[in-house]
Amino acid sequence: MTDTTTLDAYGVLIEPMTLRLQRMLPGPIERIWSYLTESELRGKWLATGEMELKPGGAFEFVWHNDRLTDHPEDRPAGIEAQHSMRSQVVQVDPPRLLTIAWGERGDVTFELEPRGAEVLLTVTHRRLPDRDTLLKVSAGWHAHLDLLGVRVRGGQSTSFWREWSRLRTDYDARLPH
Repeated sequence: MTDTTTLDAYGVLIEPMTLRLQRMLPGPIERIWSYLTESELRGKWLATGEMELKPGGAFEFVWHNDRLTDHPEDRPAGIEAQHSMRSQVVQVDPPRLLTIAWGERGDVTFELEPRGAEVLLTVTHRRLPDRDTLLKVSAGWHAHLDLLGVRVRGGQSTSFWREWSRLRTDYDARLPH
């Protein structure tokens, strides 16, 4: 069992190309589940896309990261304003577990565990193909999960792209080469 008083916001490699991040979020668990599975709520922190919640259920994530910040900002060079990815549900056990195929970049599992009035969210991204992708994905998940925490607490977002760029540099220094 995880000691939630010492959660590190940074992701850790639990295998050479498998990243795990954890966040404590205000419950109840069904509320956090909604932010993972409902397109409108998920679009406030990650990507939109109607998801059929059954194994094999196909869906498309659509990212509009420029819209995640409450104020305009410049995006890093080489990153598109909109990005989409076809995917499918691999495993689902509401409201505790959701695994989805992550396009060509492995799969992602979201695990929710009630902890009193809070919920421990564990995100595990498996089979990342290379170090560059690992750094982008690590910074991306970190920034998106921080934004999820802001959204579920009713706060205002900070600069998404500035945070993503800073976090990419941080992960480059933190993760083994």
